[in-house]
Amino acid sequence: MADAMGPVTGNAEYAEYAEYAEYAADIEEYLRGHERKDLLRLITCGSVDDGKSTLIGRLLYEAHLVFEDQLAALEADSVRSGTRGGDLDLALLVDGLAAEREQGITIDVAYRFFTTDKRKFVVADTPGHEQYTRNMVTGASTADLAVILVDARKGVLTQTRRHSYLVSLLGIRSVVLAVNKLDLVGYAQPVFEEICREYREFAGDLGLTDVTCVPTSALHGDNILEPSPHTPWYTGPTLMGHLETVVPARGGASDGEGPFRMPAQYVNRPDVDFRGFAGTIVGGTVRPGDRIRVLPAGTGSTVARIVGWERDLDEARTGQAVTLTLADEIDVSRGDLLCGADDPVSVADRFAAHVVWMAEPPLVPGRPYLLKTGTRTVGATVRRIDHVVDVNTLEKRPGSQLELNEIGHCELLLDQPVPFDPYTDNRDTGGVILIDRLTRATVGAGMLRSALRHTDDLHPRALAVGRAERSARNGHRPCVVWLTGVSGAGKSTIADLLEQRLYGLGKHSYLLDGDNVRGGLCRDLGFGPADRAENVRRVAEVAALMVDAGLITIVSLISPFRAERAFARGLVPDGEFCEVHVDTPLAVAEERDPKGLYRRARAGEIPDFTGIGSPYEAPEHPDVRIDTTACTPEQAVETLMDHLRALGVL
Repeated sequence: MADAMGPVTGNAEYAEYAEYAEYAADIEEYLRGHERKDLLRLITCGSVDDGKSTLIGRLLYEAHLVFEDQLAALEADSVRSGTRGGDLDLALLVDGLAAEREQGITIDVAYRFFTTDKRKFVVADTPGHEQYTRNMVTGASTADLAVILVDARKGVLTQTRRHSYLVSLLGIRSVVLAVNKLDLVGYAQPVFEEICREYREFAGDLGLTDVTCVPTSALHGDNILEPSPHTPWYTGPTLMGHLETVVPARGGASDGEGPFRMPAQYVNRPDVDFRGFAGTIVGGTVRPGDRIRVLPAGTGSTVARIVGWERDLDEARTGQAVTLTLADEIDVSRGDLLCGADDPVSVADRFAAHVVWMAEPPLVPGRPYLLKTGTRTVGATVRRIDHVVDVNTLEKRPGSQLELNEIGHCELLLDQPVPFDPYTDNRDTGGVILIDRLTRATVGAGMLRSALRHTDDLHPRALAVGRAERSARNGHRPCVVWLTGVSGAGKSTIADLLEQRLYGLGKHSYLLDGDNVRGGLCRDLGFGPADRAENVRRVAEVAALMVDAGLITIVSLISPFRAERAFARGLVPDGEFCEVHVDTPLAVAEERDPKGLYRRARAGEIPDFTGIGSPYEAPEHPDVRIDTTACTPEQAVETLMDHLRALGVL
């Protein structure tokens, strides 16, 4: 290098390089210092005009995260807007979010990042209106602390109570009550103390016992970064001082001191000699030699190694992503939960849970959804809604479904058991999301409160005679032929003729007709949305049992929703379900009206009648489509017979 660059001493290029290297080293040390800082996630909540945007802008400004060009523009805008006292209008730093909402742009949660010498912060900025409840729930689901703003002139409002309820529901236990705009009441100590007293009184009933009250003026910076000379009577911490030092009150395994929990994300097999289980620890601590259990299977082993990013670790704690190797060759798959052997989770398939609904179509009991907990996804239905919570008054009222942004206490029924902790013990193993089966959109968030039925003592029995033996005896493969269409389409006529044809050929079949099952299996159900969904679920379960018995099962049911038909298809093996759309225009079906139902629906006597008061979701890709305006029922049966032969059923 010396030959190429010349003598080292006095070389200008080398001096410049050395200066750059020293600068780079300083940057690297600066970044390492940031890595060593812990992270506080917080959510800000406030009613309209409580000063939330100004407060967040103040935090960004005091953290020196405002660029010079932003600051110049901010000063000019503040002059134009005539900010009180000539202060900077710091709300302008974040009010672009509100402007975007006014233009119709959907924003779920805006996250603000900043850092101080002591800590890193992520602020979830969510709208406070009732119609944005789902947005607030999203932001609060990962927060450690909530900053709730109250306008000193208005005191504790209905919105304040709603925000506090949602915060407590999502498992946040530490709250900072920022009594803002105190300058507008002359920094009066009695006003501040009365608001604090009123808030603590009802917050305690919600389980919010770790409450710190701070008198602030976000506009002027009072008690934000430095103690304010306007409040000599206040001896507590500043807002930033508290945020930099607070240890959030978190329950159970989530604080790293509870029992070990790690959902298996994937099986790591880089070569034939290594087999590990990768995931992020969501509770407790693990060390080599610790005994663990794998649930829901219940098998046990011992941790052999903890493989980190660069080296093996002596221990790993909550929040770390690691790969564990075990001393024994046991079966572990994605979705399983590794937990401490001395304090394992429970396993259940029926739960009491709070559900926050996040979709435009309402949640209807009995309608099938997917449920994701950790890395595991299973089928689920809401069996019933115990009550709906009024998020403004906190009153509980009866409800048959959940609309957008509503919160209900529900009974969840899963199609297979899952390991869990109550949400109050661990937000990661007790929190779930509900997913639309067809669109895969997240439609709800749930918090598991308790198990209504444990499955530890349930042991499905392996039977000697199964589907294959029954099919061989019958001489044909089993199958579900599911006929769907609006009322009066001709489903029952075609289904009856199809079974007659199969019977004449000596095939073993059974017909489940919508009206017939209503007289027995589903006689306890009405015709509301929840009961209709339960009707389809029951018929689908019975059809699956009949397929297991080796029968060709014909179902004639309106079954108006695609998700419910997809649920029925998922109950039987691939190739044993045939969705038949008996496609008849609504006008034609209404003209036929063999039962007089359309006439009564038009007269308002039958609410939620399919095609009139309730939608019919036609199959997008049916296995067979029958246009009853272009063929006779007999011709439709021939089409179905040809399809069954092509499937190898006959």
